[in-house]
Amino acid sequence: MLPPRAIEIVEPTLASEAGHCAALFASLHAAAPALPVRLWIDHHAQVPRLQEQGVPLQRFFRRRWRKLQALWLYRRLLRSGAPILVPTATWFDLRALDLAARGPIPPRRAFLYFHKWRASARRAQALARLARRQPDLALFGTSQAIVQALRRGGFTHVEQLVPALGADLPAQPPAPFRALLSAGAARADKGFTHVVDLVEHLAAAGSSLPIVVQASGDHYGRFDQSTRADLRRLQRCDYPHLTVLTDTMDAQQYQQLFAGAICLQPYGRADYADKMSAVTFDALRNGAPIVTVAGTTMAAIAEASAAGLVVDEPNPQALLAACQAVLQRYAEFSQHARRAGAAHAPNSAWRPLVEPLQLASAGSGPSPRAATAVQD
Repeated sequence: MLPPRAIEIVEPTLASEAGHCAALFASLHAAAPALPVRLWIDHHAQVPRLQEQGVPLQRFFRRRWRKLQALWLYRRLLRSGAPILVPTATWFDLRALDLAARGPIPPRRAFLYFHKWRASARRAQALARLARRQPDLALFGTSQAIVQALRRGGFTHVEQLVPALGADLPAQPPAPFRALLSAGAARADKGFTHVVDLVEHLAAAGSSLPIVVQASGDHYGRFDQSTRADLRRLQRCDYPHLTVLTDTMDAQQYQQLFAGAICLQPYGRADYADKMSAVTFDALRNGAPIVTVAGTTMAAIAEASAAGLVVDEPNPQALLAACQAVLQRYAEFSQHARRAGAAHAPNSAWRPLVEPLQLASAGSGPSPRAATAVQD
């Protein structure tokens, strides 16, 4: 009997243990710790916890060349017979796998998980052509909107998978209110400008409400142009109750931010109508109620679980009013948040993907030549 094959997980932008990609893998690994995997990540990735856990790592991708590298890697992995998982797949990955293949990709060989999907008539036509060439791809989406778009394109192996993200660390103990919190990378799509607007509003109103703002960059420590301008605004804010965190934190320090917090998530609807945020799950499991924007995935969770409040528009007046309403019943909202966090367990959330991955891993192994070819 051949040994199980490792699932080749391709995450080109995983460069640290912060952010969506790392949280996604941590959640999957917690749900299926015995699943053999190899993780292809950024060449300079700093992931000490993954190393401590013994996760096989291939530091491979360089930012400038990652698309070309992905195409080359897909070609090698397909020839090796190894199962491939792309946990944060895009339209590029679909096209690259099709281009890298010599023909139809067999069942249980390629698994792609989509968190966003940009629909257009031109893309729908291209998707239909690709589905005819690659009918056996296993596709997953975070929302029914994504699932239906892929099915309309002609794919039949499509399922919805709502991930349970967040760290695999013990939750923080219950705590009284401490501060408003904007956690995670400072980015335009995460509504950082609205957070700065709120700080300016608090200062102008003479408020004494504490607020903690994490001002770290993206995967590579970069900031988009609008966020750089917002950071300059934040530096000019004369608000004595503001704490700005710019230093890199380890996983435990990051989790401690949520104790006694109200978590601000004024994220953009266009980007987070289907996409989940690890910050949401970190907040919930640590008892931090969330304040967010209608039409986002985090709004759906907050409304269903009474673990926070939702505003129609993320202007500072609306955000502050919501935060004050949560603050008046903080212990109650915090309890609801913990319940919601406990309800989103990785084991059940990942089952639609883990089960076919286990079957793929247990399938017939690659030839010795192919297996050697994938090793660097």
